[in-house]
Amino acid sequence: MKFRLILTFFFSLCILAPALATKIFIPMDAEGQTNHLKAYGIAFAALKGGTKVDWFLNYKGGSFGMEYSKPIADMCTDRGVSFLRMKDNEYKDIIKEVGGLKYDGDVVKLEKAPRIAVYTPLNKEPWDDAVTLALTYAEIPFDKLYADEVLKGDLDKYDWLHLHHEDFTGQFGKFWAQFRTAPWYQNDQSSAERLAKKNGFKKVQQLQLAVVKKISAFVASGGNLFAMCSATDTYDIALASEGVDICETQFDNDPMDPDAQKKLNFKNCLAFRDFTLVTSPYEYEYSNIDNTNFRRIAKDADHFTLAHFPAKLDQVPAMLCQNHVTTIKGFMGQTTAFRNEVLKPGVLVMGESKELNEARYIHGDYGKGTWTFYGGHDPEDYQHSVGAPPTNLAFHTASPGYRLILNNLLCPAAKKKEVPIVELKQKAESPEQPLQPTITATDKIQLTPNPANDEVLLTPPLNMKEANVVVTNATGKEVINKAYSSFPVHIDLKSLSEGVYLIQLNGAYAGRVIKD
Repeated sequence: MKFRLILTFFFSLCILAPALATKIFIPMDAEGQTNHLKAYGIAFAALKGGTKVDWFLNYKGGSFGMEYSKPIADMCTDRGVSFLRMKDNEYKDIIKEVGGLKYDGDVVKLEKAPRIAVYTPLNKEPWDDAVTLALTYAEIPFDKLYADEVLKGDLDKYDWLHLHHEDFTGQFGKFWAQFRTAPWYQNDQSSAERLAKKNGFKKVQQLQLAVVKKISAFVASGGNLFAMCSATDTYDIALASEGVDICETQFDNDPMDPDAQKKLNFKNCLAFRDFTLVTSPYEYEYSNIDNTNFRRIAKDADHFTLAHFPAKLDQVPAMLCQNHVTTIKGFMGQTTAFRNEVLKPGVLVMGESKELNEARYIHGDYGKGTWTFYGGHDPEDYQHSVGAPPTNLAFHTASPGYRLILNNLLCPAAKKKEVPIVELKQKAESPEQPLQPTITATDKIQLTPNPANDEVLLTPPLNMKEANVVVTNATGKEVINKAYSSFPVHIDLKSLSEGVYLIQLNGAYAGRVIKD
């Protein structure tokens, strides 16, 4: 009788044990995950189904967690994604560890599946697109749209937009010299010219500018833009050349403006400044933004390193850099990488090769939204050629280069901390120049730029008696640490170079300063 009771108790425990596991934990480190790319699709599917997802920044490669459900567990099994069933107390212990002040990580809540669009022509041959491949392999749904849809306002339906490897300068990819007799090139040029005429533009360059300005408005209103390869530098070239003909006769049937370079307006650009156009139709390059023609490195030695961002202070770049490795093999494209000397001061460099003086992965804010540019064509195809077959991601399930793409996809789903961002322009000619408008955070901390004195004024909440101010650069290196007892605090930035700086007040994130 006693043996039967023990046996019954044992079987009861076996039945109840899974029921006690109330969470799903998806590790994203190198050892714990069998299919990193499909794991993003699991997180997206959970959000789509109404389940909120925890993103554990800087913990086991940027792991995911959520409430247990059999459909999600079965989906993980079917798609080959490693996961653990976890008891509630075990899960809370991880949250406590990652959220603790001594741990350089954070837990971000993903709340709603972002609405995704890819800007791409209907017939994109001979191209294939890394982002489209990643979304398809991860089983994440997306819509395709092109100039017609953008110009009529369809971007309002979306949260995240990827730009296919587009040429926004109106020069048809600068393929004229090599492929002008190829049927696909002639068809692409004819299609673009018909599209421009249909939308009331005399030239393709004018059509592309109108599209770019619509996309910029989408970002300014809170959208998230992601672009790779030639869609990165040609985007800013289009903005800088508004009202200036930068296309030679081979592209638009009349000569370019001989003073085009002098007329560029770099203030319009998101990421780049002071670049020089490559005007020859015989050269497969747009400008000196791209580092392709300047780099000298063997394929086996080509790599770039991800920056480490303090997750509790600057969540967005921390999210965008989650990975199971910190060094990523390089890959080329028409636009392979960005020369450091043409980057604007407010640009965050999230991946770079110091040996080659190039940035590979950059990010910035524009209005209420963000943009991210990623150099290169395909993270698993070192030197992709026209007409080459698309990459089969089933052979690259742990691709760290592709993970960066999918990080961007989930970023709009996150509930982010709201902090003030101020821009400190060059010192004013007159010390009597009035202060720019104060920017106020939700917790009543005020940051006011004072360009006349190359400083920022910080006003803490009224009940604060003492203030310890720590200023770090974007990657977390401390550059100022000082205590204050009188307010407002005058934070002197004279000795700091151009760039992005994070301000902490008594251990809490108080804001970001862009010194230009």
